[in-house]
Amino acid sequence: MGTSKRYAEQVDRRMGERADEAAIQGLAPTSLTDAELELDSLPLTKTPQPHEVRAWVRYGAVAVRVTARAVAWTPRAVALEWRAPSGEVQRAWVWASAVAAMDANPEQLSRR
Repeated sequence: MGTSKRYAEQVDRRMGERADEAAIQGLAPTSLTDAELELDSLPLTKTPQPHEVRAWVRYGAVAVRVTARAVAWTPRAVALEWRAPSGEVQRAWVWASAVAAMDANPEQLSRR
């Protein structure tokens, strides 16, 4: 009897998630600097209804993909909020290219 490739992929993905959780435990996410954000020269959009997104966030040298809410953005960066595996709400600014919209109207976020 063989093994299910579908089941094996799910196990591999979950093991990867656990490894990521262990690697970031106790670390704060790395946010873009004020110089990188250029908030003094780029337009800032804040939304009353955050957009659900998938985004790559860095914790030092470790990159983790999270499901987050985009709460503000510029043409180059997105401000995110998400709940870490510990339950703590975390926030960071990341490059816009690290973010993909998940909500019903992704064009709104892509028009940053």
